[in-house]
Amino acid sequence: MAGTFVDVSEYDRPGRGGGILDVFRWHYLLRVLIRKGTATRYRNSTLGWIWSYVKPGSQFLIYYFIMGIVLQNHRLDNYAVYLFSGIVMVNLFNEAFGNATNSIVDNRALVRKIYMPRELFPVAAIVGAIVHFLPQLAILLVVCLLMGWVPTVMGLVGAVLGFLLILAFSLGLGLLFSGLNVRYRDAQNFVDLIKMFSTWTSPVLYSWILIAEALRNYPWASFLYTANPITIAVELFHVAFWEPTVSDPQGLPDFFGWAALAAVGVTIATLLIGQAVFRHYERTFAQDL
Repeated sequence: MAGTFVDVSEYDRPGRGGGILDVFRWHYLLRVLIRKGTATRYRNSTLGWIWSYVKPGSQFLIYYFIMGIVLQNHRLDNYAVYLFSGIVMVNLFNEAFGNATNSIVDNRALVRKIYMPRELFPVAAIVGAIVHFLPQLAILLVVCLLMGWVPTVMGLVGAVLGFLLILAFSLGLGLLFSGLNVRYRDAQNFVDLIKMFSTWTSPVLYSWILIAEALRNYPWASFLYTANPITIAVELFHVAFWEPTVSDPQGLPDFFGWAALAAVGVTIATLLIGQAVFRHYERTFAQDL
């Protein structure tokens, strides 16, 4: 008897997807995960969403007291706006990166029981970080308006580009470390180190001019410092929100354009490496969890 021919061309290979591109195909599940994350974040919390304002507000007050009052950081006019516009960017990176790293472990019950593109979890975690970034951005806008802020088209475009750069960089690192974190739980220690250094290795508490002066004999080191995607994003936010509120802005380094291109290259490389590492360890997520 002749064998029966079954056309399987329209079926997907079980357990293997198209990587991060599958997020667009499974967008309805992404919405479910985002709602789950935002609904459970402050469950059984007395203050609830107020914590989205309390945390960055407390952080700002501490930094402003130490850097602006105790250490007398007078080289920067309107230091409060300068400081907060940098803090909101670093906070976005830290929360997006941290949440993405823990996303697979935190959703172990779903990962063990059913199949869905695993990239949905880091992406949903990053979108959740965006939701909690919006209250901080709203505070920044209100403060800037009180300081006489007049937005410019180029400034706002730069802010959007910096925002997207932070998200892409966070996603690349999140994919990388979320994959490693399932197999090697001490990967979380490296994540904590990166988050700790993110504030100090970008011009949030101080001006890039101080770094340029300290490294004036090593221009290549100054370029590497500026080519950090977080540094580029922070400076773009400074241009958009801080510079319009001061009479004598400090400007940007002469090589800022090249450094921005290098930061984009670093971000793309991080996304590719993160996706490759994530897919490598994805095969054994269920067993390792």
